[in-house]
Amino acid sequence: MLNNLKTGLIYRNPHPHLKSIHAYFPSVAVLGNGELFATIVLGEAFEAVNLHTYTARSHDNGETWTFDGRLFQKPDGRMTSDFARIAVLPDGELIALVLQTDRTHHREEGLTNPNTLGFVPTEFLTVRSTDFGHTWSKPVKVVSPLGDTPLELCSPVTPLSDGRCLILTSTWKKWDGENPCGCKMVALVSHNNCRTWPEYIDVMLDPEQEHFYWESKIIELHDGRLLAVAWVYDTVKLCDLPNHFALSEDGGKTWSEPWSTGIEGQTLTPYLLDDGRILSVYRRIDRPGLWACISRLEDGRWVNEEQTPLWGHQASGLTGTDGNMAHNFNVLRFGAPCITGLQDGSIFTAFWCYEDCVSGIRWFRFTV
Repeated sequence: MLNNLKTGLIYRNPHPHLKSIHAYFPSVAVLGNGELFATIVLGEAFEAVNLHTYTARSHDNGETWTFDGRLFQKPDGRMTSDFARIAVLPDGELIALVLQTDRTHHREEGLTNPNTLGFVPTEFLTVRSTDFGHTWSKPVKVVSPLGDTPLELCSPVTPLSDGRCLILTSTWKKWDGENPCGCKMVALVSHNNCRTWPEYIDVMLDPEQEHFYWESKIIELHDGRLLAVAWVYDTVKLCDLPNHFALSEDGGKTWSEPWSTGIEGQTLTPYLLDDGRILSVYRRIDRPGLWACISRLEDGRWVNEEQTPLWGHQASGLTGTDGNMAHNFNVLRFGAPCITGLQDGSIFTAFWCYEDCVSGIRWFRFTV
């Protein structure tokens, strides 16, 4: 299924014996000048308060990388951590969607409350570059139509063929467990090239709140339909369900009921192939490691053709299986893959993973 497979590193702490620097949450885009540009998050630990976004670039299709530095400095005196997802807009402008998490009142705690599964306060920011990521605008706060509801960042801004842009995200409980919007997958909508986001649409939700939809992603199919995917957590049985998908034939106004993909995974990222099939890369939960799968849609059904391991399939202890999801987040050892199509027709995927007790950013490049 995967041919001409190569692998390497975007970043790994060059001096782990001197200082603790771990890398997480990569995002990669192809620039108009042919370079690959990446954002990564560096800090002391997976949920450290000093996690911040840095940038790197490659002139040789990802074989080697140069480190540019921090994306932006924090704008005020609060204690915040941040990470980003990047995309190239139709006019060639590079946009980074940043999730800034306010740790001011949670300095000795992680991102999620283990008692309520609530999240620390969050806000989206956007920063832009018109010179291939060499200089950036000041961060602009996204005024969310959902108010101060905590939001998750798993996808970059998604431009659509009709001129709109979407931010796919999932709502979370507040730290104290307050949940005014319910936990659901939504899309924030912009009609003016990501300047404002005045409305949102529901994508996946369970009125009974038994199923939470996390790690949301969306792609536009060749026929104009929208495909959304999510990691599904059963709050009653305290377990993961197979990844689910939903389809929209009217630009996201309405969606089909979420149905199983049959893939037992987390952090699934889909990528549309030229022939209309879907490549997915994900952290598999029924077997160890990062895997890839080729699938197709048939009459509204998701049909899997073949699953192939990429990394870690012979390892153990890479994920947590505790009934408390906040604890499971703390012990993860890899995940958050991104997928980018290169100009030569090959596919580039990057993810974070622990190797020799240090988390770095590993990439794979292949053809299908």
